[in-house]
Amino acid sequence: MIRTLAVTKNHDVIKDVDITKLVAEDFLWYWIDFNEPSEAEIDLLREPLNFHPLAIEDCIFTLQRPKLDYYEGYTFFVTQSLNQGDVTREEIDFFLSEHFVVTFHHKPSKEINEVWVRLSEAVHTKKWDPSHILYNVIDKMVDNYFPLVYQIEDKLNQIDENSKGRTMEVLLEDLFDTRHDLLSLRHTITPMRDLVYRILNSQRMTYIHGKKEYFSDIHDHLLKLTEMIEANRELTTDIRDSYISINSHQTNHVMKVLTVITTIFMPLTFIVGLYGMNFHYMPELNWRYGYFVTLITMFIIALGMSWWFYKKGWFK
Repeated sequence: MIRTLAVTKNHDVIKDVDITKLVAEDFLWYWIDFNEPSEAEIDLLREPLNFHPLAIEDCIFTLQRPKLDYYEGYTFFVTQSLNQGDVTREEIDFFLSEHFVVTFHHKPSKEINEVWVRLSEAVHTKKWDPSHILYNVIDKMVDNYFPLVYQIEDKLNQIDENSKGRTMEVLLEDLFDTRHDLLSLRHTITPMRDLVYRILNSQRMTYIHGKKEYFSDIHDHLLKLTEMIEANRELTTDIRDSYISINSHQTNHVMKVLTVITTIFMPLTFIVGLYGMNFHYMPELNWRYGYFVTLITMFIIALGMSWWFYKKGWFK
């Protein structure tokens, strides 16, 4: 689906203008949004819009790394938003010049819809221009990153506290899932931070020079997000190491107790094995009290060894 919006030199907003008319007539600037475009609609990027084949190829093949490329008369941007449900990346591409902005996305974009509605309902459009569209969409993308990071922080706190008493296997599984989500966030937010940095330091996009303070604010937010992600990744490592250490300690304690029990039974097993041999001429076999003396001796040995191990602190 394609929707168009044009701003006249009198700052009036006109919707649903034919693309051929947009290119041919002298509007102040215009916005074309390609939302889940068909093959026939994608061909409009070639004619009449005449965008570079490499930029069109980047639009068709999704999940490019966030970047910007300079072409004659316009700049091409690849940006990424994040799905709030499953933290998957969704690409949004921009063709930007002083006189137009063209957005391209294979899935519906909440950020673009919000900006489109704002511009459509705006009474005064003098402050709006293509670079302002770019700023607003990226700003909303970045704002939508924060809830995902906060959700991960809350999940990490729950894993760390373990108030529900879940098993260590379940906790570690949740921890590695959370670490995977953090990695996905990192692969989106870090390139977006670098992209905004390039916008701020670009000498070729003269039409955004008056809005650098806006993009600088976005860059500050992305720096904060990057720091939060790195801090949370370190926290997942600490929690993982703590759980592994606790598990190793518990295993060692169990092995120590089993070793002590085995050690106590070693002399008892020796005595039982000794008198279990089928020899006729063993002096104690014909002794009337031999059985009872042997049991008492085994009991004293077991009790004495248990007391000695207890004094050594091996049962703690």
